[in-house]
Amino acid sequence: MQMDPISPDLRTVVNLEDGDWKALGPGESILQLDDSLPVGTGFHVYRLDPGASSTPHEHTCDEHFLILDGDLLDHDGFRYGPGDMVMLHRGTRHNSRTETGCTIAVYIATPEVNL
Repeated sequence: MQMDPISPDLRTVVNLEDGDWKALGPGESILQLDDSLPVGTGFHVYRLDPGASSTPHEHTCDEHFLILDGDLLDHDGFRYGPGDMVMLHRGTRHNSRTETGCTIAVYIATPEVNL
């Protein structure tokens, strides 16, 4: 089966190196793939600078993420590292911090609620 080339209006490509990273808070930034979605939803990449922490929050749906690089430590002491695929279920309340900095690929359907 022969298929036509994909037209530019049907393909979105964002590169980690030169994408439009947006600051979320001190030491937190996000690269959103689909800007029509609320910030922090859909598929996106999240970065924490060395020594930074995420804002304490509650998940309104299941969150899926993959640690691409660095370290991430949840408030309960659980440590994630590169290659860890994680699902935190709806209703999870937590915040995370990093010692060395980290980059995380995330999928979450609905906005988190800050605590």
